[in-house]
Amino acid sequence: MNVELRPLRESDVARMEHVLSTPEGTGELQWFGHRNLAHIREKVAASGYLGPDDGGLAVEADGAFAGWVTWNKHFWGPRTTSWSWNVGVMIASAFRGKGVGTAAQRGLVGYLFAHTPVQRVQAGTDVRNLAEQRVLEKIGFQREGVIRRAQWRMGEWHDQILYSILREEWNTTG
Repeated sequence: MNVELRPLRESDVARMEHVLSTPEGTGELQWFGHRNLAHIREKVAASGYLGPDDGGLAVEADGAFAGWVTWNKHFWGPRTTSWSWNVGVMIASAFRGKGVGTAAQRGLVGYLFAHTPVQRVQAGTDVRNLAEQRVLEKIGFQREGVIRRAQWRMGEWHDQILYSILREEWNTTG
């Protein structure tokens, strides 16, 4: 499949809301219950979901909307000097298991290193999400450790695994 990233459009918002509105849409490891999704519509309308501290891009596979990728600043110290991008991905169920998520995340990391002065890009995933762990490792991320009981979902706390890739590592693997 040909996978491309592009700016989000207002016509994408209904598809995003549809994916996020059921456990079948998100998958069991991303279902956080019903919630207000108005912020998505507001961000797309106001800025195309592209801002100085966060952003999102649509994922298209063979010309069809397949999901989206996001990033936001994570601070490890002073906001002006000690930040990294924390990235995420949501792929619609019809496109999972076909390499779309791998291509989308590889594209996002390349985009962030090409267009921002970031030194570090990080991602977290549930300890049970073996597919995402394989994707992150495949595109060059290194496993840093387990963040214990970091995520409340489905009535219990879940451990997350933190991964990262540095700019100089991307230049050799990306």
